[in-house]
Amino acid sequence: MDDLAIETLAVRAGIERSQFNEHSEALYLTSSFVFSSAAEAAARFSGEVEGNVYARFTNPTVTAMQQRLAALEGAEACVATASGMAAILSTVMALLSAGDHVLASRGLFGATQQLFGNILSRFGIETTFVPATDLAAYKAAVTPKTKLFFVESPSNPLTELVDITAVAAIAHEAGAVLAVDNCFCSPALQQPLKLGADLVIHSATKYLDGQGRVLGGAVCGGKTLVDEVLKFLRTAGPSISPFNAWIILKGLETLKIRMAAQSAAALELASWLEAQPQVARVYYPGLPSHPQYELAQRQQSCGGAIVSFEVKGGRPEAWQVVDATRVVSITANLGDTKTTLTHPASTTHGRISPEAREAAGIRESLLRVAVGLESVEDLKADLARGLALI
Repeated sequence: MDDLAIETLAVRAGIERSQFNEHSEALYLTSSFVFSSAAEAAARFSGEVEGNVYARFTNPTVTAMQQRLAALEGAEACVATASGMAAILSTVMALLSAGDHVLASRGLFGATQQLFGNILSRFGIETTFVPATDLAAYKAAVTPKTKLFFVESPSNPLTELVDITAVAAIAHEAGAVLAVDNCFCSPALQQPLKLGADLVIHSATKYLDGQGRVLGGAVCGGKTLVDEVLKFLRTAGPSISPFNAWIILKGLETLKIRMAAQSAAALELASWLEAQPQVARVYYPGLPSHPQYELAQRQQSCGGAIVSFEVKGGRPEAWQVVDATRVVSITANLGDTKTTLTHPASTTHGRISPEAREAAGIRESLLRVAVGLESVEDLKADLARGLALI
């Protein structure tokens, strides 16, 4: 299927029909699998013979999801996990040991910052955060113990872009692995492996599902690295359920058309916000005013569906905009067909220190909109109601 377009792969990749020749992909709800003999069981458990063993690490529905996502990312392999954070943790635990060093872009998702900055340090894995756009800072922060570079592009919520090709070159010169969180773009808009990344991380909860139904995560990349992640998952068990994998598998079928429609709406909304007198600044890679607009044009197929903006004022003014809405959903999730609105400083990044928030540019006046499939005119009217109060 290497010669097929992403739209076709999203619908056709990973299909392996049962003896019933079903058209839609089957959902296998089973915790274990039966063997024809003791010898077959031994061969499966040892890995001598491929096949399903136990649903913590092998399941036909999960395999189908993994194969389809790997095809979309252009990856040799994929392992699915219980959530996006489980995917990040599994990657770190599989590839790093006490004494190793991580280089991470500043401005990561709040839980990711917590994991790298507070939790992993308790186990002897240190992290240095550098400005996402500063290539010299990446080079300067490398140490002989640096084993992993971890970046988001675009970042959450300021939509900062990392020059993936350039950072990959720095990482590889240091003998390190580059992992890219591709949550905001999905493979429909960006394929980091083709830009030089070694691993791609997903919160499948977001655009891969696309309708806010289930949790899931994934790690895609070369087979050697992904196999290490699978070994950790097999033992530690941060596994995705077959049901969740099936939902995500079906969500992938409409990924391309959803991302195209939501990104087009986001560009229109961002342009409108930029013209509002109560708005101090708009962060959207598809706008010519974005400081990395040219990089976005090279690296992504469009600007994506996330728009962040700062209102004139602080938390009270930002909350006024949130509380005045009647259409958008006030929730921190994103990637849904329903537009969502959140105040990052008090939600997604609320548990990191004020100093870390300030360093990351997460101000009290900042709001993040994940644009869905509603009428853009209705979204404008919904936000205008609150902006008029400022």
